[in-house]
Parts: sequence; structure tokens; C-alpha cells
Amino acid sequence: MPYKIPESVLVVIHTADLEVLLIERAANPGYWQSVTGSLDFADEPLLTTATRELFEETGIVADGEHLQLRDWGMRNIYEIYPVWRHRYAPGVTQNTEHIFSVEVPRDIPIVLSPREHTAHIWLPYLEAADKCFSPSNAEAILQLPRHSDR
Repeated sequence: MPYKIPESVLVVIHTADLEVLLIERAANPGYWQSVTGSLDFADEPLLTTATRELFEETGIVADGEHLQLRDWGMRNIYEIYPVWRHRYAPGVTQNTEHIFSVEVPRDIPIVLSPREHTAHIWLPYLEAADKCFSPSNAEAILQLPRHSDR
């Protein structure tokens, strides 16, 4: 299996009233997060990665017309957890994460990829931030009011 590219997207899915969708990792019960995923190839456009990962992990289609991904123009650089470093080339210890969000109706159907996630919940954004295992994910959720149309 080829190594993962140490560049990824984080997609915060939310409603107009700032309820946030979190999904639970299949391999790590209790690890709740937003949609995340690495680029498939080095020059893959970030919007393409975000659109693909959103669909693969939740079944939500951001078509740019009815649902539009918003690029926050922000990135986080963080240490890759040691337990996941084997997925990257030897010596790679940091990942660059680009932040996106998408506003959806509360009743949108969620179709999880069972290989990746086992459950989903909607929470008010402050509670969602508290439930995330990833500090960068929690921080993005806390910044949601500044990046939504509210």
C-alpha cells in the first residue's frame, strides 16, 4: 500500500443553527471527529479532496449548487499520532490540514462508510468541540460561528 500524503482536509458539517455532525471512528471507538482525509495524489485540488471525503464518509454530496463547501483558507500543522505514523513515509511526523465547512439541512440522510465509521451524532457546536479527540478539529468547531452565514 502506498504511503499517505501528509496533507489533508478537515470538513466541519453543520446546520444553520450550528449543530455539528460528528462521526465515530470504527477502529477507535470513542474517537469522535468531523470528516477528514488525505489527498489521493500530491497535486489533487483541496476542494476535490474535501468533496470526495465528504461523500465517502457521510454520503453527503457538495455539488456547489445546493450544498457548497466553504474553504476557510486556514491550515493546521500538527504532529501525526505515533500510532498512525506507519501509514506515512519514514521520517514523516507532521501533517498539514486544510479547514472546510459545509452547511446542511438537519434532516439530511447520513450514510457512513462502515469500514471507517460506526456512528454519528448531531451536537451543538460547543458540545461537539468538547467531544472531539483531535485538538485541531475541536478548535475548528469552536471557530465555526466566525465562518458560517449566521
